[in-house]
Amino acid sequence: MKISKEEVLYIAKLAKLKFTDEEALELTTEFEGILKHFDSLKESDYELGDTSINEELVPTELREDKVEIFEENTKLFANAKDKERGYIKIPKVIE
Repeated sequence: MKISKEEVLYIAKLAKLKFTDEEALELTTEFEGILKHFDSLKESDYELGDTSINEELVPTELREDKVEIFEENTKLFANAKDKERGYIKIPKVIE
């Protein structure tokens, strides 16, 4: 499926993004590659719910959770607007 530069610029406008003409042309080839990949997925022979496709990707063992102390709290809280007693204070979300 071919994507035009104008379509890329239109999508960018909807997403409130700005691209140069050169960037838009570069994105056309990237979008075409993505759509080509989706087309190849449509043509593949698999059943919905068939989990055997990715069996080798599923880990056989889960890793153990480990608690680790983060030593650089000053870096962590550097951009936080409001801090209180070592925690980041945020506005109330639920009434």
